Amino acid sequence: MTTNTQNNNESKKARILIVDDEQDTRDIFKRQLEEDYYIDTAESAFVAVEKIKNNDYHIALTDLVMPGEDGLELLKTIKKNWPQIAVMVISGKASIEMAVEAMKLGADEFIEKPVEDLDLLKLMIEKILKIKWQTEEIKRLRSILDHEFDRAHIVGNSLAIQQRLEKIKRIAPLDTTILITGETGVGKELFAELIYKNSNRKNKKFVAVNCGSLPENLLESALFGHKKGSFTSAIRDKIGYFQEADGGTLFLDEITETSPEFQVKLLRALEKGVIRQVGGENDISVDVRIIASTNKDLEEEIINGKLRDDLYYRLNVINIHIPPLRERMEDIKLLTKTFVTEFCKKYNKPDLKISDAVFSILSSNEWKGNIRELRNAIEHAVALANHDTILSEDLPSSINITHKQNDRGYTRNYDNLQFSTAKDIFEKTYIESLMNKCQGDVTKASKISDIKRQNLYEKFKKYDLDPNSFRITK
Repeated sequence: MTTNTQNNNESKKARILIVDDEQDTRDIFKRQLEEDYYIDTAESAFVAVEKIKNNDYHIALTDLVMPGEDGLELLKTIKKNWPQIAVMVISGKASIEMAVEAMKLGADEFIEKPVEDLDLLKLMIEKILKIKWQTEEIKRLRSILDHEFDRAHIVGNSLAIQQRLEKIKRIAPLDTTILITGETGVGKELFAELIYKNSNRKNKKFVAVNCGSLPENLLESALFGHKKGSFTSAIRDKIGYFQEADGGTLFLDEITETSPEFQVKLLRALEKGVIRQVGGENDISVDVRIIASTNKDLEEEIINGKLRDDLYYRLNVINIHIPPLRERMEDIKLLTKTFVTEFCKKYNKPDLKISDAVFSILSSNEWKGNIRELRNAIEHAVALANHDTILSEDLPSSINITHKQNDRGYTRNYDNLQFSTAKDIFEKTYIESLMNKCQGDVTKASKISDIKRQNLYEKFKKYDLDPNSFRITK
């Protein structure tokens, strides 16, 4: 039993191949890593390739300078034939040019010898493994979504968005009531429309109602309809949104803005499938799928008496929470490019490029208004741009002010971020600020930051930064 358990645990460990011509280096790494990973070793690039042909590895950790075929050639071979394997290059003898070339060829990390902080090495390995898992999970979810699924106008490649889309694909045809939660501006109505477009009701109407925009005395009439003469301005019979959406989908946005008294009537309509018009005497049957949304904390709303708990339980059959933009910052670049394309067409402008400085500002902003705020900022920038590239001065002043405050030492709110995400945001912002200060001079930036040139180039690649874009042209 012990042997079987041990074998199962071994099979779950990530497999790492250590390639180095020095026996001592291979032994040190193996001793430090074998408790957490399955470790295999090779004394040359040739032996490494033969082992890769016959085994599955997650990471190859290779020296750059070795007799015979060096680490660069091994890196090329792995990336060409086994691109799924992450490659970490390590060397104390390699030139700066070799290190830079390794990063250009696709090395995932670069480490200098001697490796004194082995805990840091483990952290780097775990980060690579996490990225690999996320990438594989995104590919798996995309393969599911690519099969007869209309993702409409939802833009985002982050794992968080792919997971929501996969969930929507599963529940869209089920005709259940759905509650969508999330901050203002995350696109709750877009996700409601996505559910509708992939449902069995897509050939009927989709009716969206913002409950917070209607006065309380008109909300009941708007949703249920009214009879002529039921109140002063009721000069004719009028059907409500429930009847308008009959057979289709009714989206009740900001459902928590309704009064508890009205919520009783709404609950009856949901449970019984019948409504009664204002001033009417008879019940009217309706067949409507309800999707509701709110940007409020529902438990707090219930405690404060603003939301009936029985209505909450009736609406919250399936919950879809849309994460704020600050929790999926990797989607900002794709969203920005999408909005630039949209507004270039609207304002009849040629396709505009976006400077790295602008991406830097966009990536460091908190986006309290989420995607809606980002979209408005890009429309502002495209409308004002009078050259072929969107520059920082084209952005709304409020965003530039926030960015400048951060540069002066103000801190953004990292409370809701994982440490690795917060660290990446800080590091990218720091590198961009440093390169702006040094006007693209990598050597100067290296001296100021005490970061070796090859490590700076590694960070340029990691954060998709072009050092030349920081140079000031005269």
